[in-house]
Amino acid sequence: MNRSGWGVARALVVASLAAGTVLASPADGGAAAGGSASPTVWLCRPGVAPDPCLFPLTTTVVRADGSTSVLRPRDARRPAVDCFYVYPTVSLEPTANADLAVQPAETGVAVDQASRFSQVCRVFAPMYRQLTLAAITGRAPLDEAGVELAYASALAAFKDYLARDNDGRGIVFIGHSQGAGVLIHLLQQEVDPNPRLRRRLVSAILLGGNVAVPVGRPVGGTFEHIPACRAADQLGCVVAYSSFLNPPPAHTIFGRVGQGVNAVPGQNSAGLQVLCVNPAALVGGAAPLQSYFLAGSGPRIGEVGAEPTASTPWVTYPGRYRGRCESAGGATWLDVTPAADDPRPVLTQVLGPAWGLHLADVNLTLGNLVTLVGAEARAYLARGR
Repeated sequence: MNRSGWGVARALVVASLAAGTVLASPADGGAAAGGSASPTVWLCRPGVAPDPCLFPLTTTVVRADGSTSVLRPRDARRPAVDCFYVYPTVSLEPTANADLAVQPAETGVAVDQASRFSQVCRVFAPMYRQLTLAAITGRAPLDEAGVELAYASALAAFKDYLARDNDGRGIVFIGHSQGAGVLIHLLQQEVDPNPRLRRRLVSAILLGGNVAVPVGRPVGGTFEHIPACRAADQLGCVVAYSSFLNPPPAHTIFGRVGQGVNAVPGQNSAGLQVLCVNPAALVGGAAPLQSYFLAGSGPRIGEVGAEPTASTPWVTYPGRYRGRCESAGGATWLDVTPAADDPRPVLTQVLGPAWGLHLADVNLTLGNLVTLVGAEARAYLARGR
C-alpha cells in the first residue's frame, strides 16, 4: 500500500499548497463560535479564522465544445442545517496516530471535499487523532489502541459539537475513506439506536466506506434504522458508494463486504452487499455526474501530470461523466462512464484497478451531493424539529 498511500497524500498536499490556503494553529482551531472556549481543535467551524471550509467557490465551466463560462456561488447566510465532516487518511505524521496540529494535508482536503457544502450548511470539521499514512503503510506500529484513539477523539469532538453548537439543528454527516469508517462507527453507536438523535439526522454521506445492507433491501446490515436515500426530500438516510471505471477486481478493498475501512474481523457477510446510492439518480439508473475539481490541484487526470486548469479556484466539466450503480461478481460500485469523443481531461485510476477512482469519490459527484443536501435541508426545515 506504500504507493497508494503516498499517492493520496501527494494529491491532497498539492491541493492545499496550490490553493495557497492559510493554516490555522491549534489555538485558532479551539476558538469557539461566539468566543466561548472549546476543548476541540476545529479545522472548520463558524467563527474560526481562517476556515478552509469557507473557501472561494468561483468556478469555470468548461463545455465539450470548448466554450466556457464562470459560476459565482456563495456561502449560505443562514443555513438551516449543519454538516459534520470527518476527513480521510491524509496525515503525514511519523507516528501511528496523528496529533491535533492543523497541517497542509488536512487543510487541503477540507477545501477539496467540504468547502462547497458551505452553500447549504454550516460546516464543522474537527481535527482528530486519525490513523496516519505511516500506520496504514506499516511504517509505524498499529494496534487496537491506535484504532480506538482515532475513534475516541472524533467522538469527543462530536459530543462537544452537540453540547456547544448544535442547539437541536439538523445534521448531515460527511466522511470519506477513514472518515467514513469513523462516522459509520459513530452513527452505529450514537445515532442509529437513539430516536432523539435520529430525528436530527438529515442524512449521512459515507463514501468509500463499504456500508453494508441485505441484498435487495435499503436498510439492515451496517445500520438498523438508517436506510438508503431514495428521494431528495427523504430525511434520516444514507448515501454511500465507491467509484470505479471498470468492475472492481477480487482484491479490491472497496465495494465488497468485509473489506476496506469498515471491515469487521469474523463478520458474517452472507446475504449482504455493499450499498451503492448514486446521488445523481437516487432511484437508480444512469445520470450525469456534476463533478467539481480544484483547478490545477485536483486528482491527477488524463496523461501523467495532466490536471484541471482554469483561472478560477474551481473547474467543472458538465456532461463529462455519467454514473450508474452496478452489482456483479460479489461487488457493488458506482460505475463511472466518461463521454465518448470528448476532448476534455478525463480521470484515470492512477492508483490501479483495486483502488478505482477512490481519490475522486467526492469530487465526481460533488455538485449532485451539494444539491441533494440543499433539498434535504429544505425538507428538514419544512418538517420542523
